[in-house]
Amino acid sequence: MARVRLLLTVLVVLSGCASPVTITRLEPRDAYSRLNRSALSDDKPSETTLTVLRRHGLISSFGTWPDETVAALRGRVIGHPHAWPELFALAELSYLRGRQTGSMSDYLAAAIYAYAFLFPDDGRPADRPDAFDPRFRQASDLYNISLAAAMTPVAGGPAVFRPGRNALPFGAIDIAVDESSFSSGGRALTSFQPTAGLEVSGLQNQYRTPGIGAPMAASVAAPAAPARGIQVAPRLRIPSTVLLEIPNARHQLAGPLLHATLTIHTIFGEPTVRLGGDVVPLEFDQTAARAYSLVETQAWANEFRDFLFGDLFQLQKAPTLAALEPHRPGRMPVVLIHGTASSPFRWADMVNDLTEDERIRNNYEFWFFTYATGNPIPYSALLLRQALQDAVQQLGGVATDPALGRMVLIGHSQGGLLARMLTIDAGPRLWNAVSRRPLDALRLRAQTRDLIRNSFFVDHLPEVERVIFIATPHRGSYLTEFSPARLLSRFVSLPASLAKDAAEAMTGNADALKFDPSSVHVGSLYGMTPGNPWMQEMARLPVAPGIHAHSIIPTLGSGPLEERDDGVVRYQSAHLDGVDSELVVASSHSVQANPEAIEEVRRILLLQLAEQTPNRPVAVASPGSAVSAD
Repeated sequence: MARVRLLLTVLVVLSGCASPVTITRLEPRDAYSRLNRSALSDDKPSETTLTVLRRHGLISSFGTWPDETVAALRGRVIGHPHAWPELFALAELSYLRGRQTGSMSDYLAAAIYAYAFLFPDDGRPADRPDAFDPRFRQASDLYNISLAAAMTPVAGGPAVFRPGRNALPFGAIDIAVDESSFSSGGRALTSFQPTAGLEVSGLQNQYRTPGIGAPMAASVAAPAAPARGIQVAPRLRIPSTVLLEIPNARHQLAGPLLHATLTIHTIFGEPTVRLGGDVVPLEFDQTAARAYSLVETQAWANEFRDFLFGDLFQLQKAPTLAALEPHRPGRMPVVLIHGTASSPFRWADMVNDLTEDERIRNNYEFWFFTYATGNPIPYSALLLRQALQDAVQQLGGVATDPALGRMVLIGHSQGGLLARMLTIDAGPRLWNAVSRRPLDALRLRAQTRDLIRNSFFVDHLPEVERVIFIATPHRGSYLTEFSPARLLSRFVSLPASLAKDAAEAMTGNADALKFDPSSVHVGSLYGMTPGNPWMQEMARLPVAPGIHAHSIIPTLGSGPLEERDDGVVRYQSAHLDGVDSELVVASSHSVQANPEAIEEVRRILLLQLAEQTPNRPVAVASPGSAVSAD
């Protein structure tokens, strides 16, 4: 018996020495995940919220009676100033319930609690969460994601705004919708696609501006009638955000009925908003909105068709000049001109990167020229010239908006040749390169004569201040000499009127031409043949005085520069003497998404911005603010 008592004594002593608290060393990644876990990334609340539940004796009831637990916690927090930090727990638990039930009222409650946590009544500094508190960013995400979820139908699709009274688990909220905010540049915003749950692939870089608000991709309403000159790109989606503002949210939570205002903000407006006495950045999901535009339009599917069938192109959709946004005075146009068998969407990566630079976004706007790339180059250049002239006139002219007179043309491949036609003073030189007789001496209808005169006897467009040639075959592309390209050129179908004019000029005046019309197929591929006399003469013409020119030339291989090419155009063809700058990039012909090429375009645009002249002011105000000429 004595031995038994001794053994029991030893066990009691040993149990008293064993610590109930242990320490386990975790890998840094596991430790970070544990520290930052929340309902946003897991099926359980954060450790901070679990601590709140334990302190209130509610940890065991949440799993069995979640709604009753949230209501009990609400009763211990609302109306008790010392407990305001625990609003975060109410936001997180309500969001978790929303995920479990799909209830709009739970999501809306989560957004309200998160807003009240972030923005104290009357902007009292002592009641604000610290920016270093992990709950600060998590509460912002809870507000943004919950608000988007509260407006997203169960089946998906555009957001649904519900003005008037909306039910909450603890009462109701009256939401007033600010209809005046549903516009951008004078155009109505009609459809809002939440972007929080979208995954984007196909664009190199993905941009998102952190802040407050539920990010959306907003549609711009089409004009009543298509505009002559420039129009907002069809099916365009603008990066936007939805904000539900709840004045004195903590005070309002003490009552059964809350009041709030819902507003829309776009990335082209003010980047911040004042809430609870603080200036807060707005959240935007830029890349997702741009990707949504690309997916909905899918114009790249028609690139080859539009090259072959110029007549079909003309009948169904005339060459267009489209913008990424409604014009804002003070913004200089950057006109992007795609190449052969291509489309404006080949500029997606470049525009996605450049518009993230606030200096560029505040002072430039991007226009895209779409055309049938199989048509003759002088004819396509004429259409570009007319579209730009119409656009400038439509927007009030340079006298009204001097920034319209600081236009930048950026042309890739054939697009660079179109841009070149707008930056030279040709006189009769281009015509003399292909004809032995003056134009007026040929047997032509007045209509045909006018078309030739407007296409060949060109002067530079005065609104153009700068031009960037990218992979441009100034002396032709060697690929056009190969038999597959010549065969392809036979299948190009020109617009009916243009084909008639070309046939009249060549068959009725064969003795005046410096080439054999029977061996020539009118179209862009023939125009880019290295031996084409018209192209050789244009390469000799200098860029007009006052226009700054730059070249970006891709090449492959590591041999002597003069012997390299990009798979389509040789360096010697793309090189121009007398340009302000030339950058050679290790790349194939499709260089628009190359980071070096994009950075060079950025450098050139910022250079132009820095070279402001007294007679050509640029916008320096924040986005959306009024701009006046100096």
